[in-house]
Amino acid sequence: MIRTILFDLDGTILDTNELILQSFLHVLEGVTPEPVTREKIIPHMGGILADQIRFFSGRENVEDLVQKYRQFNIRMHDELTREFPHVYETLSELRERGIRLGVVTSKYRKTAEMGLRLCRLDQLMDTIVSVDDVTEPKPSPAPIRLALQRLGEKASDAMMVGDTQYDIQSAQRAGVVSVGVGWSLKGPEFLRRYHPDYLIDDIRELLSIVEQRG
Repeated sequence: MIRTILFDLDGTILDTNELILQSFLHVLEGVTPEPVTREKIIPHMGGILADQIRFFSGRENVEDLVQKYRQFNIRMHDELTREFPHVYETLSELRERGIRLGVVTSKYRKTAEMGLRLCRLDQLMDTIVSVDDVTEPKPSPAPIRLALQRLGEKASDAMMVGDTQYDIQSAQRAGVVSVGVGWSLKGPEFLRRYHPDYLIDDIRELLSIVEQRG
C-alpha cells in the first residue's frame, strides 16, 4: 500500500526548465572558451548546482558563479516558474485520499519554498527535504530516508517521483517505488535506462498506480 509520495521539484511538479537553462546560460557567458549550449546543459540537470558549474566552467572554485546563478535565478523566478499540467488537482486528490506528500529536492530551501508558494503547492506538502538538510544529496538514498523519518513512514509504503536518473537511483537505493516522468527534458528513453518501476506521461496516472498498489 502506498501511504507516502515524495516528489522531486524542478522538472517534475514545477516547470522551471526555462528558468534553469537561462540561469546557466547567464552565468556561463564569457566563462568558457566556447559557448555552452542548452543541449549540453540538459543531460546534467538535476545534480548539485556547484558540481554542474564546475563541470561546465572547468573551474574548481565556483562560489562567485554560484552566487551569480542564484541572484539571476531568484530575480527571474516568478516570471519563469509554473506548475506542470494537472499537478495541483492531482496532489489535492492524493491528499484527500489520505496520502502524505513531500518534496525531496537538490535545490536550496529558499528557492524550493518560493516555487511551492508561487504555485500554491506548499499547503499540500507534509515535509520538504532540500540540499540544505543533507550531507549526501540524491542519488544517495539519504534525502528520501530523511523525508520518511520526518513523516514516520516506511520505505515499503512510499514512492518517489522524479524527472532525472538521480531521482530514480535515490529511490531504488532507499527501497521505495520509483516513478520517472515522461515530460522530463531528458526524455523518457533516457529514463528507461535506469529501470524505474513506472514511467508516466501524465501526473494523473499516479491516482491509478496508488489504487493498483492499494
